[in-house]
Amino acid sequence: MVREGYRQRLEELHTELIRMGALCEEAISRAVDGLFSGAPGLREHVSQLERDIDLKEREIESMCVRLLIREQPVAGDLRRITAAQRMIGDMERIGDQALDIAELSVRVSGAAAARDGHIADMAKAASKMLTDSVDSFVGGDIDAARAVIAYDDIVDGLFSEIRDELTDQISANSAGAARCLDLLMIIKYLERIGDHASNIAEWVIYSITGARDG
Repeated sequence: MVREGYRQRLEELHTELIRMGALCEEAISRAVDGLFSGAPGLREHVSQLERDIDLKEREIESMCVRLLIREQPVAGDLRRITAAQRMIGDMERIGDQALDIAELSVRVSGAAAARDGHIADMAKAASKMLTDSVDSFVGGDIDAARAVIAYDDIVDGLFSEIRDELTDQISANSAGAARCLDLLMIIKYLERIGDHASNIAEWVIYSITGARDG
């Protein structure tokens, strides 16, 4: 009976990780949508999501500590709980970066460089990495985790492509340089989100194998 309760608490941990990941995905989506919609209250909405992400991080950390103290897990379970503690740190940083993007989106909304869809593609790719990394943890799927790490090349490739386009625009039209620089910062934050998702996937691998590069 005790073990059944323990397993239930581990399942609750998985559920809360999924919820935290969903909050991060919504924050990314809303922040980047602001480039196209210029919706009023965008920053405030993403700011609330960022606060919700911080709260969820604290909740999950408390869950992990209670599991460690009460259950004294060993081997695979210990690695899974330790990995969860590391993963929520990366997700918290993703929330911070989504808010950074939202703040910039307010300034550059409607910029021609944002309308070509490349930045939206990059945001979708970074969000996919986040979703797949959390799912790989819940499913204990090492191949899916490795696929997330490999997919980071897609995000990096989009970053390089958009960076080069924006650099060309700055050279051709210095009057629009300020907006292009803001867009460069946005794609840099998206690249970092991809890096955090890759880190999460590495912790998934650790939880299964005991090595982050396994």
